[in-house]
Amino acid sequence: MHELAIACDLVEIAETRARAAHAVAVTVVYLRLGVFSGVVKEALLLGYNTAVKGTLLEGSRLEIEDVPLVVYCKECHQEQQLPTIQDFRCPACGCPVTEIRQGKELELAAMEVIEDEYAVT
Repeated sequence: MHELAIACDLVEIAETRARAAHAVAVTVVYLRLGVFSGVVKEALLLGYNTAVKGTLLEGSRLEIEDVPLVVYCKECHQEQQLPTIQDFRCPACGCPVTEIRQGKELELAAMEVIEDEYAVT
């Protein structure tokens, strides 16, 4: 399950950023996850719950925004959202598409933290 390794990396990155911001805890982590990222959302959520133990993120919530698959059609000269990742054809004209514009994201978008009120900035 490579999602556990991804969760561990995500927690490490988030904790580093939180410490740099003088946070004492992280309450929510917001992640953008593309449907074509190769990451199974449910497995990532399970891995996250394991990875946060003993960190500033322990007890935090992972909020995942699903990012749809958007491609560029060279025939239509438009971006189109694909209804499924199983068929790489433009939904408007039926032509094959190869240029992915969105949907492969795995991005730490934001965090909610509790700051150390005594930190000197």
